[in-house]
Amino acid sequence: MHPARNSDRTRTIDAHQHFWRITRGDYGWLTPELGAIYRDFGPSDLGPILMRRCIDATILVQAAPTVAETRWLLELAAATPFVAGVVGWAPFDAPDSADCIGALAADRALVGLRPMVQDEADDDWLIRPALRSAFDTLIAHDLVFDALVLPRHLPRLARLLDRHPEMAVVVDHGAKPRIREGGIEQWRADMAVIASHPRATCKLSGLVTQAPDGAGLDVLRPYIAALLELFGPRRLIWGSDWPVVEMAGGYDRWHGLSQQALVDLDAASRADVFGGNAARVYLDTRGRASAPIGGQRME
Repeated sequence: MHPARNSDRTRTIDAHQHFWRITRGDYGWLTPELGAIYRDFGPSDLGPILMRRCIDATILVQAAPTVAETRWLLELAAATPFVAGVVGWAPFDAPDSADCIGALAADRALVGLRPMVQDEADDDWLIRPALRSAFDTLIAHDLVFDALVLPRHLPRLARLLDRHPEMAVVVDHGAKPRIREGGIEQWRADMAVIASHPRATCKLSGLVTQAPDGAGLDVLRPYIAALLELFGPRRLIWGSDWPVVEMAGGYDRWHGLSQQALVDLDAASRADVFGGNAARVYLDTRGRASAPIGGQRME
């Protein structure tokens, strides 16, 4: 078993970070136009930042839609003490998806799977009947479904949750609200439907890259407040989205803004958002399919 799987919930956890090696060649989205993040990023780059911010562990998330990258991430996790688990990728729409997911799940460092829904041309991809076997297999192996979706996908995600109410789901980056355009009302209404599902949680991550350059809490606070109101401090999970966050002020700035935004929470609730919830959702496998994420069922 991966040494960090049975984690102490008092630890601080960055629930969303990436590593990549450009010469691997399977990052279709990663181009020279992205400037500062168009280079290799590995454990030696992140380790000093985690120490500086007093963060104990991370969840390492896929960045390429290949099984090969997921296996590479699992190898990195085995060699990197601060990586507590890996959210990988599998071909959900492939005829052999169940076999592929089962083989990946044999590595206990794998805690979830993330198809890159935001890149699918078909907005209805999530609810294709052909994907049912993949979701059933994910559930059977106690894996989390990381939903990399955009606001337009939220009604489809709600239908998926109706179809699989026992599935643990984490919405990445608050579903990337359109902060630059000031779009909040429809996004909030759609996120409220997702939050009504007791097995759904949401990452407090990625918001700064959706906001205008240099945006501070005056811009971000309404979105953070909406997520906190909808999901509560027991179903909100902090993540850095490093190294992507380097395009929007960097790790330290986002971590600091997040702490400021949640300063009015009590100490226990802050500990949940900054680590306890990630441990419960990703790392505590026993009983995950039968109990609501936040510890009490929502009516």
